[in-house]
Amino acid sequence: MNTKTNKLVVSAMMLAIASILSMLKLFEMPFGGTITVASMVPVVLIGYLYGTKHGLFSAFVYGILQLILGVATGIVSRMFLPGDEQMALAAALSICLLDYILACLMLGFGGIFKDKFGKPALEIALGAVVATVLCWVMHVISGFIFYGAWAEWFFSDSTGLSQISAFKGFCDWVMNNIHGGMLALFYSAVYNAAYMLPETIITAVFAPIIYMAIKKSVKK
Repeated sequence: MNTKTNKLVVSAMMLAIASILSMLKLFEMPFGGTITVASMVPVVLIGYLYGTKHGLFSAFVYGILQLILGVATGIVSRMFLPGDEQMALAAALSICLLDYILACLMLGFGGIFKDKFGKPALEIALGAVVATVLCWVMHVISGFIFYGAWAEWFFSDSTGLSQISAFKGFCDWVMNNIHGGMLALFYSAVYNAAYMLPETIITAVFAPIIYMAIKKSVKK
């Protein structure tokens, strides 16, 4: 098997694993967004193993796969079908682009620090942080544009974040000090960080561990 074919086969296997792991949810947010069983790790590792160009291509394919899974599970399709959650076509397509295609594409930057420090574990961890933070940025942009109207409810309603006593003071501070478009942006940043921060930590911790385990097994 030549190098190019081997690269494609390994990448396909890792994307399949990533897709399966994405369905194993540790926690799911009420309006979208999940904490998974290290589903971003295989995509980040592809970028580190084969370079950013191939990593971005693979991450794009992963985004398509996630979009297909979203349609299959109804998460995406309900935005297009008649009902309470139906959206204007342009808005629904834009959300698909930002929350699936572009957000997943960012994971392809997982290998940007390769050979920069001479320590693979550190390089992968830093790459994972950058990639997942960029992924978070895409979600924040989408949330700000399309879901910012929920900001006031999120921070002030009795069924929002303020219902949790530990966050009551924080929510009161937000409502007293942040307004208008900044409130919508802050809401999107906080909401998406609620699941992306754990995903970032999981990815940054497990990606180096899995890479070193693979490297060790190959040497044997």
